Order: sequence, then C-alpha cells, then structure tokens
Amino acid sequence: MRKISLENIRTGMHIARSIYLDDGKILLGAGVELKDEYIERLHSFNVSEIYIDDELSQNIDVQDIIEEKTRLDAKILVRDIMLGSKSTHYFDLDKVNRMVTLILGELLNNKDVLVNLSDIKTVDDYTFSHSVNVCVLSLVTGIKLGLNMTCLRQLGVGALLHDIGKIMIPEEILKKPSKLTKNEFELIQRHTFLGYQMLKANPNIDISSAYIALGHHERYNGSGYPYQISSTNIHLYARIVAIADVYDAISSDRVYRKKIQVHKVVEYIASLGNQHFDEMIMQHFLPNIAVFPIGTSVLLNTGQKGIVVEVNSKIPAKPIVRIIYNADGTKNNKFDEVDLANSVDFVIINTCEL
Repeated sequence: MRKISLENIRTGMHIARSIYLDDGKILLGAGVELKDEYIERLHSFNVSEIYIDDELSQNIDVQDIIEEKTRLDAKILVRDIMLGSKSTHYFDLDKVNRMVTLILGELLNNKDVLVNLSDIKTVDDYTFSHSVNVCVLSLVTGIKLGLNMTCLRQLGVGALLHDIGKIMIPEEILKKPSKLTKNEFELIQRHTFLGYQMLKANPNIDISSAYIALGHHERYNGSGYPYQISSTNIHLYARIVAIADVYDAISSDRVYRKKIQVHKVVEYIASLGNQHFDEMIMQHFLPNIAVFPIGTSVLLNTGQKGIVVEVNSKIPAKPIVRIIYNADGTKNNKFDEVDLANSVDFVIINTCEL
C-alpha cells in the first residue's frame, strides 16, 4: 500500500485502509474500489489523503505502532468523553485507565518500532484523533525516558485528556477557518486552565495528570501560556506532551491550513530545542519518529522517485526506497530497492506524488 493525496486519486483505485468517521462508523472500507461518488464523499468529509493498493506498492505493509482497533476505540472514547461531559463535567475514569493500559501494553511490545501515525483523519474528527496521537507519542517518549509504570500511566491519562478543557470553548471559535481575534485567542488559551480544573475536581485523577492539561502550552523559554513559566518549573509530563502536541498538530490537516510533511515537522521541532521545548526530552522524542513513513512517495537527489518500503530505526531519515521512476521519467519495471543507510549516493530531498 502507499499514501496518495486526494488530488491524485482516480476511479478504479482500491482503498487499502478503512477510513472511519468520528463515531467509529466506516466512511469507506478497505478493499473498496473508488467510484466518482466515493471520491466526492471523501472531499465532503475533508479527507486529504488515503492509502491505496496498486501494482507500484505490492507487498508494502504500513503498520501502526498500536492496533487499528485500539486506536479506533481510543478515539471513540475521547469523543464520548468530550461530547458527554460538556454539561456534567463527568466521565468514566476507569475506561480511561483501561485504555491507557491497553495502549501502553502495545507500545511496550513494539518498543523498537518507529512511530508512523498512519491513521487517516477527517478534519472534523481532528480533536479526537489528535488526543490519541498525543497520548501515543507521549508514552513512547516516556518509555524512552525510562519512566516507571506508575508514571507512564499518569502521563498517558493526562495526555489522552490534555485538551478536555476545549469542551468549554465555543465550537465556532475552535473551528474558525480565519485568523482569530485577540479576544478569541485569549478564550482558546483558557482551555488549559479549564481542563486543569475539570481534571483536578476528579479525586481519582493524580494531580500530575491534571498538570498536563494546565501546562502543555507552556514553553521552555517562558513564552507559552497560561502562566509563562519556564524550564523545569514546567511539570515533566507537560514538557513531554508539549512536544507531542505540536508535532501532531502541525502534521495534521486543520480547518485553517494544510498539514506539513513529517520530515519538515521534525526539522522544525529540532530547531526549537531549548527555546520552546526541553532539549533533553526532544532528544528522546525525535528518534522515535519515522521521518519518511512507509508508503510515502519520495524524490531522491538523483532525480529518481520511489516509495518508502521500510524504515531504519537507527537512522530514521534513511529508509529503504523502492525505485518506481528513473531520473529521466521512465518507469523502472524492476522496482529496484535501495537501502539509503548503506549508500552515500542516495539522499531523499523531498516527498512527492507518483
């Protein structure tokens, strides 16, 4: 399978991975052959890319670091919490703890797998998918930092619920496609304090988990919000979630802008070390990211184009690439594969479309 933008899909292509709505219902299932009306449906739900199976991508398997069912169940849980607790501010913490334990168990079983957030999101379910992704990224980082199981569970609960304060922010502001006014931005900033209050009010949630909601927008140099605290005055868990939150936010489509490619997001986050983020945590975060995820089409310095078939956990920026098109634009019918980690002649210079 390979990932392809919606602008380049055509009728007759076959969907390789099911696309879900925010309530868990399938929008289009794996194996479905695309028709004009299906493509229109994808556009109407603001899906920007899908995975397809075709001759070019035979035997390429894109694996998530957690099970598809686990990711879907987690997203539905976050959705139910954020929609169901708007009036009561109550949610079932036992369900959250069980979900975090499940996610954590799968991550511990896949400790050497690079993170490839391969779920296909619609713009409308961004908040729910984002919460799950931030939880996964934060736990992977916590594992690499050597946190014990108690700390990892506290981190996971707080990461999964880090945006819960947004239930008290008007929907038209959260999804506003144009630039926010000063008052609107100040209102959105309040989601940190509102979320903290909501979590703190639950006697069964560790206060460390609640601090994540409060502090995930603080920045290491003191330029964040709500209190402009800096350095290690920011709780460790909040410093971890801060990186995961920014990574997933800018690598996802939003109502007001298109996503940025993973390799550029990695470069951006690396450039902010010890300014916005704790550099020590960042150094444990970035090596876990598949810079060029499996199924991504890439352009090499040689002018050749290909598809990433395998990632290198020791050198994430140098995967194995299946050459699809030669430098002169002709198709390479042999589909040669090049291990960039073992060749100084080949470098990925950008992603592309085939």
